[in-house]
Order: sequence, then structure tokens, then C-alpha cells
Amino acid sequence: MTGPSTERHEILPSIRFGMFIAPFHPPEGNPTLQLRRDLELAVWADDLGFDEVWFGEHHSAGFETIGSPELMIAAAGERTRHIALGTGVNSVSYHNPLILADRIVQLDHMTAGRVMMGIGPGQLPSDAFMLGIDPARQRDMMAEAVEALLPLVRGEAVTMKTDWFDLHEARVQLAPFSRSGIEVAIASVYSPTGVTLAGRHGLSVLSVAASDLRTRGQLADNWAVHERVAAEHGQTPRRDRWRVVGMMHLAESREQARREVEWGILRSTAYFEGLTGRKMPWRSSAEGAVEQWTTEGLPSWGVGIVGTPDEAITAIERLQEQTGGFGTYLLNVHDCASWAATKRSYELFAEYVIPHFTRANRNRAASLDWAHENSERFIGRMTHAITEATQKYRAPKP
Repeated sequence: MTGPSTERHEILPSIRFGMFIAPFHPPEGNPTLQLRRDLELAVWADDLGFDEVWFGEHHSAGFETIGSPELMIAAAGERTRHIALGTGVNSVSYHNPLILADRIVQLDHMTAGRVMMGIGPGQLPSDAFMLGIDPARQRDMMAEAVEALLPLVRGEAVTMKTDWFDLHEARVQLAPFSRSGIEVAIASVYSPTGVTLAGRHGLSVLSVAASDLRTRGQLADNWAVHERVAAEHGQTPRRDRWRVVGMMHLAESREQARREVEWGILRSTAYFEGLTGRKMPWRSSAEGAVEQWTTEGLPSWGVGIVGTPDEAITAIERLQEQTGGFGTYLLNVHDCASWAATKRSYELFAEYVIPHFTRANRNRAASLDWAHENSERFIGRMTHAITEATQKYRAPKP
């Protein structure tokens, strides 16, 4: 592999990159090893130069097995040096705001300011059922929780009563680690609820299904809602704090990448079938599942890129153009390929995709172009110098 070609259209503004670990672990595997690999992946991302990692919160259905993103951040924080670590996301309708804020601020100190807080209503209805929460109430509960959480993580006192929590002069004991405070992002999937709430409070946006064709067309519209609501509430919408999450798997060739994903894609297909109640026509064919996973156009889902770094670059550039620009692209971590192939995929992403967008090699390219453009002049001078040196050597000594 020689890496992506250099002949491309104009490079879009520099963006950041990270990983979003829900996670998606098939129940046939060893759960202890799976969780340890999640932590190993955070270390791998740190070593490869990714900017951030997010850990999810789920409590049922057997695949998304992280019940406490805070525990994962605490462990990852001790194993990493630079990478930012986020809750992706806290299901705030499941938690008393004071207890959750206290944990996040403590993590902010334990990670020396690297923690980020992601907020969502709770994704799995089975989680809400076990807690006796009506899913129809969860978005309203999230809005109420945000009203308490934001001042709490800033170190302010909160007195607030709702039908599911009651706070009396509540405050956390620690101030945030840094003066800039803790970044808070609100998850957005299909509805404009998340972007509306983020606009009202001046928070970051986390679009968690950006590569899904069913939501991709809504991204620009949802951001427009976010901008409008932000303006109405005197907030400044920031595209550099807009994160989008997409699925990818990379290899040295498209054929190799497809073979690697065929290894485990049917397990993930079965999981999403069970969650959605929607039977997928390719459910018995790994090859067919990969085809539907990557093909754009209905009735395909078109949720991922399975191919080369070149194809990843093209997909991210296209998404930038479709949305008008975002600040961070997060790779949705999946278990469709083996562990070795998965790590190699992220290595290829770091080696070839990230430098394209950060323009890390712009000075090297300029130096190479300059050397090529002036090669005749340089070679001529070098040849002349060699000739002079040879003549001096052969000249008779006085």
C-alpha cells in the first residue's frame, strides 16, 4: 500500500478525530476481555494521536455492556496521557443530577481536565422499562436534568424540585479542574430535541448516527434549528464543537476490508433486528449484509464505509460538504472485524486519513515540490562542485 493519492479537491478546514465506544460486543465473546479491549482501544487511540474517546451507558440487551462510562474514564485516564475522555452519553433520566455532577467533576480532577460530559435521555427502551420510566417522559426529564446539571458542574448551588428529583441547596464539593470548565455535549439522533436543548443552553452537539442515510439528510436541518434556537437565547452556536459519529472499517484494499467485516457483521445485524423489530433481507448472508451496510440508496441502510483510507477521506469530505462543516468526526467502534483487523483499521485511519485533514504534511509536500522544481539548478551546481573537487584532487601537487 502506498497511501492515498495526493490529487484531490481543495482540503476542507481541519477537524479533530476520535472514537465512540458504545460498545457493540456480541454475547458469544468473553465479557471481561471485551471490556479490557475497550480500555486497550482508548490507549491505542491515545498512542495513534486521536483527540478523544467516548464511552456509552446501557443496562440491557446484552451487546452494549458498559453500564458506567465514569468507571471506564477513570480506568482509561490512568492508562492514557493526552486524549480527552467523554461520557457518550450519560442517560440523565436514570440519575439524580447532584450525584451525576459530583462524579463528573471528580473525574475532571482525576483526568487533569480531560473529561467531557455527554448527555442523552436514554436510548434503550428496555433500560427505561426496568427503571419504571415511561420512554415518552425521557426527553422532558433530560431537559429538567440539564437545568440542574449545568450550574452544578460549574460549582453553583441548586434548589430545584421536579416529579423525579428534589434538590435543596445542592452543590458539588469541588470546582472544575480548569477555569474553562467542563465541556457538555447533548446527543442528537433523529429528532431536533437534542439540538434545540443544546442551542438553548449554548452546549455542544453530538450527532450519533451521522453515516446512517436515514439521518444524514437531517444533519444540516438539525444544525439550522440549533443555530436558530441559539440565536433566540443569546447563545453562539459553534461548529467546532459539533461532533458527528460514523461507522468505518479500513484495510489495504476494499476487498480485504469487506472480507474482514464479513467475519462478524451478522451478529450485529441480529442485534439491531431484535432492537428495531425490523427483519433485514440480507440476514443470512454476510456478503449481502456488507453490501447493504455500505451501499448508498434506498432500501439500503448505507450506514458505513468498508474500504480504503482513500474512500474514508472521500466520505468525510462529502459529509463536511453536506453539513456545512463540523468540528470532530468520531468513529463508531464495532465488533464486525477481528480484534487484530480492528486495530489495523484505526492504525490506517491515523496514518493516512487524519494527516489529510490536519494537513500535517503540508510543509513536507511544499519542500518536495520546491526540490523537484529546482532539481536542474541543484543538480547542476552539485555536478559542478563534484567536477571541481575531482580536478583539484588530480591536479599535481606543488
